[in-house]
Amino acid sequence: MVKRSLNSMLRTWLAGLLALLPLLVTVSLLAWVVNLLNHYVGPSSLIGRIFAFFGQTFVKNPALEYITGTLLLAGFIYVLGIVVQSRLKKPLAALVDRTVRRLPVIGSLYNLADRFVGLLDQKQDADIGAMSPVWCLFGGDGVAVLALMPNPEPVEIEGREYQVILVPTAPVPIGGGLLYVPKDWIRPANIGVDKLTSIYVSMGITPPPNFAKATSATPVVMK
Repeated sequence: MVKRSLNSMLRTWLAGLLALLPLLVTVSLLAWVVNLLNHYVGPSSLIGRIFAFFGQTFVKNPALEYITGTLLLAGFIYVLGIVVQSRLKKPLAALVDRTVRRLPVIGSLYNLADRFVGLLDQKQDADIGAMSPVWCLFGGDGVAVLALMPNPEPVEIEGREYQVILVPTAPVPIGGGLLYVPKDWIRPANIGVDKLTSIYVSMGITPPPNFAKATSATPVVMK
């Protein structure tokens, strides 16, 4: 009788824990995101100190300096958006081409970042949108990785055909690893580049589609 009562109490307690668990996970994720933002853009971070520097002209309280600087930056970005939407967009782009894009290292990083931003902004001419999302099955049936195939033309290495793929990083997919993998490891992902980007930005919270059909299909046909 006592054992049944204990089992009933334990089941009730577990039911309450399971009901509370989603809320605890949500709060933990929010706390992690807030902590991450505070680390990189909080008042004690380098960016936060820059914000506070701009706010020192108007207020002297450290907390208000950070808030004022942040509001000033937000206002500046809004004004910049108005300028970009106006007729000055092309002259500004030409100015960037003559300066930032021509710097040896910074120019390459800016070009890559601009391509991904162009994708998120749904630009028609974003060349990264022409890349093909693919699954790369390492070993042919091992670890599966979502990647971008920038060039359908295979490369021959020691008599074997390899395919170049770009594996983005999460949660900011403006960089990644450039890998040459055997051609027969590649399978079509059957998703758009925007879907692949959303998966990486969400750090896997957004699930990829079922790729059972893709992995059982023939490899990607290269031109």
